[in-house]
Amino acid sequence: MVEAATVAEREQWSSWADFIMSCIGYAIGLGNVWRFPYLCYQNGGGAFLIPYCISLVFCGAPLFILETSWGQLLSVGGLGMFKICPIFKGVGIAAAVMAFWLNIYYIVVLSWAATYLYNSFTMTDVPWKNCDHSWNTPNCRSEYVKIPCDSNRTIAEFFNVKVLTHDHIHEYKKQFFVGDKINWTVCSTADLSVVSPVKEFWNHRVLGISAGLEHPGGIRWDLAFFLLIVWIICYLCIFKGVKWTGKVVYLTASFPYMMLFCLLIRGLTLEGAGVGLEFYLKPDFSKLLESKVWVDAVTQVFFSYGLGLGALVALGSYNKFNNNVYKQALTVCFVNSGTSVFAGFVIFSFIGFMATQQEKSVAEVAQAGPGLLFLAYPSGILQLPYTQFWSCLFFLMVLFLGVDSQFCTMEGFFTAIIDEFPQIRQKKYGREIFVGVICIISYLIGLTTVTEGGFYVFQLFDFYAASGWALLWLLFFECIAISWSLGIDRWYEHMKSMIGYYPSGWWKFCWVFATPAVCFGVLLFGLVKYQPLRIDAYNYDYPVWGHVFGWFLSLSSMLCIPGYAIWIWFRTPGTVQEKIKLLCRPDIEIKGAMENAENMEMADCTHQA
Repeated sequence: MVEAATVAEREQWSSWADFIMSCIGYAIGLGNVWRFPYLCYQNGGGAFLIPYCISLVFCGAPLFILETSWGQLLSVGGLGMFKICPIFKGVGIAAAVMAFWLNIYYIVVLSWAATYLYNSFTMTDVPWKNCDHSWNTPNCRSEYVKIPCDSNRTIAEFFNVKVLTHDHIHEYKKQFFVGDKINWTVCSTADLSVVSPVKEFWNHRVLGISAGLEHPGGIRWDLAFFLLIVWIICYLCIFKGVKWTGKVVYLTASFPYMMLFCLLIRGLTLEGAGVGLEFYLKPDFSKLLESKVWVDAVTQVFFSYGLGLGALVALGSYNKFNNNVYKQALTVCFVNSGTSVFAGFVIFSFIGFMATQQEKSVAEVAQAGPGLLFLAYPSGILQLPYTQFWSCLFFLMVLFLGVDSQFCTMEGFFTAIIDEFPQIRQKKYGREIFVGVICIISYLIGLTTVTEGGFYVFQLFDFYAASGWALLWLLFFECIAISWSLGIDRWYEHMKSMIGYYPSGWWKFCWVFATPAVCFGVLLFGLVKYQPLRIDAYNYDYPVWGHVFGWFLSLSSMLCIPGYAIWIWFRTPGTVQEKIKLLCRPDIEIKGAMENAENMEMADCTHQA
């Protein structure tokens, strides 16, 4: 049975540069700034680049090429792409579900950044610099004001003992509480319970954080307002289609590089920058013997490249059929990983400065995730002249990094749905209305993340909805669909029909063996090592019903794959052999390939004449 792979007339990029800039804008996001540098420092410094590069070559680059070329081949989004192996269409549905959840909570980070940016502009000085505000508590004290005491832990570490005695304390006082420290004491409970104004601004002014998920509290209306503004910006970036989006990304993708460069120049001139960079890059090869380091490398590649969400397929689908997507995808991979390393220089130069100013180690001040963006960096710039300027520069960069990743993920979701139901595009203002309605629904659901208990909701979504195991599950079957269902030789023929030559045989090895094996292996490792979500910063353990809801988020995408496969198998008529043929390797004529063949026949006829 032969089915022509035809779709309604759809837009294309104005040029190949639009495609590259869109991929760069999408793939390079907050994970490059807040996750990679910390993982590098935590997992052996420069030595971490070894498992990272291996993961990139075995998994990241092969899947990036696969997704972008798959979209270009069929000129269709994340659901229609599985017409070449229909039994795996559940992978596309799972990707759409995961992208929907991701769109709801990822954008909340941008509302936080907008709050910091607004407060940097509108006050005489950044409001997290001192303890003179209504949200501050009696325990507030600047981290740059040295408390004239040493803790029991410091004294115990000096004597290398676990239990302190009066003799230890007396001897320590005789040695150290002299000269400039003559008035120092052993820290009391009150001394150790001080909280920095940076942390109080984050907890009380921005989040208004409650005691837990069980205490949602009221909506933080300033965050809700900024969340609405960011949603409107993202809507305006994509509502007109890719020709408009292709122009927007030139600004949103390039501006963060200018900001990073400015911040790097300033960071490298700071006292202590070398200390931070040493911690960032100094290799500790013994770490390579730990399995966690390799798992962190693989998961970082998957997350930072934005794989498995249908966005790369959507971006590739707007290419011309004969565009050299192979070389362009490799270019984007190189830029993405290079940006991660580059961002590490920026972040750790400031962290080194902060550690020097606070007379602490880099390990004590370095943080991952939101803590790096909203605690470590805001603290690091407090000792700089023109603090407001550097604050505005940094949070503008965060907003631009996040906005293009957000609206490209949205584009992947909308492309999948609209290509599946082309009547949406055919109606006047059909796309604009559909995109607007989904944005409104997403915003309303997202309001749960900007309540007083919203941070706990955000962490729940982040841990479960786009979690490592759900993403790895999806990517495993995505790879299997091409390499084992469609057939790798057939796929190579499709690649040749697009770019004019066969890609390296290395990718064949990765797509057939290495990439699915790594995905499945890391998936099993993650499930075996699974520990329920806990927020150590607030000493908070989630209730059972919170974890149940979290697993609902994970399974809402994961179960789409076997569920759809079972449903379509029983729904398809025919014998077992006929079903396998129809569902795993149907005879599909690709529109672009047919046009190529017709052009070649016309060229042969012209030549013979």
